[in-house]
Amino acid sequence: MRLVYIHQYFRTPEQGGAVRSYHLAKGLAKAGVEVELITAHSGKTYDQRWIDGIKAHYLPVAYDQKFGFFRRVWSFLRFVRQSKKLLKKLSRPDLLYVTSTPLTTGWIGLWAKRKLALPYIFEVRDLWPEAPIQVGAIQNPLLIRFLRRLEKKIYDQSLSLVALSPGIAAHLNQISPDRSVSLIPNFSDLSQFFPTEKNHTLAYSIGLTSGLTITYTGALGQVNAVEELLDLAKMAQERGKNWNFLIMGEGSHEALLREKAKSLNLRHTHFLPFGSKEQVNEVLALADFAWISFAHYPVLKTNSPNKFFDAIAAGKAILVNHKGWVHDLVKTHGLGISFLPGKWVKAFARLEELESQHDQIQKMGNRAKNLAETQFAKELAVSRLIEVIQPTPKATPGDVVDIRTA
Repeated sequence: MRLVYIHQYFRTPEQGGAVRSYHLAKGLAKAGVEVELITAHSGKTYDQRWIDGIKAHYLPVAYDQKFGFFRRVWSFLRFVRQSKKLLKKLSRPDLLYVTSTPLTTGWIGLWAKRKLALPYIFEVRDLWPEAPIQVGAIQNPLLIRFLRRLEKKIYDQSLSLVALSPGIAAHLNQISPDRSVSLIPNFSDLSQFFPTEKNHTLAYSIGLTSGLTITYTGALGQVNAVEELLDLAKMAQERGKNWNFLIMGEGSHEALLREKAKSLNLRHTHFLPFGSKEQVNEVLALADFAWISFAHYPVLKTNSPNKFFDAIAAGKAILVNHKGWVHDLVKTHGLGISFLPGKWVKAFARLEELESQHDQIQKMGNRAKNLAETQFAKELAVSRLIEVIQPTPKATPGDVVDIRTA
């Protein structure tokens, strides 16, 4: 079988960031699927590389989280146009696997189906355009109507859909009830993330105290609500705690977060540079808790964040600031504490109790590790995807197939 995998933001573990597509494409190639990948890079010219059995085509389309709205849109449209040109030159595949975001990647699937008679499966990582609408990035009524119509058309014309969380799956079934939906969440790379001894040299270089350490590793954007971690750091400092707060990442709000930390005079809050997965695991090893946060918009409750799956693979207890799927997993499996709006005093008191109960924190981390191994190992996700791309579907339209239990 020949498959073209389309993902504008493809990254490898060495580059850091979201590496879901790397592991899925690599797993397909290992299973005997001939995989070609279309992605983008900031280089000036086209490049082609072989990456672990994947023939990767890099289109010269720059993108950065710090781009403004119109520059982002221009990047999205350039990627669509260049992907179409490249697809016409490649040997004909049996199937396209198109992943969002952005939603505009769906245009490639629509075009390929119409012009080249190629079927496509569409993977929905985040709900577009609903997410930018709710956060206020898109406000024009005509544009909103156009994007919602485009969303429905992309879903309706797909061979099937893949959702990364139950909330996303429910949305897909509501918008496109005639399509079958498979639930393949983000996953834990147990070979890359695992419990390990603290690097005392790194801890010393950062200046860690002997108190609790709470770590955030991920994007520093508008929707990530990392400012609430700074609020927790301020709360701890005001109450005489010598707790450590580590923030490792990059994004459009990094400068604002640094300025806020400075204005609050947070003595034990440290910003670390964005790094590889290996470096992330090293930072997680210093932590007692991993902070998982999103801004409080309903659409963000559906997210399936990589940082959560990295943290549980590393055996870390979890602090979560929002309701939704991740909150439900934390509560159901006893992985940590919820810092929900209006309930911080109670949550902080529980964190104070655990400060002297490291055995209880360890039990939370052990349960997290067990969940990663039994339900969210990357090998399980690859096997699910192999089932999805088989030519004979196992689901009827309107069903949601959670292949974890199929």
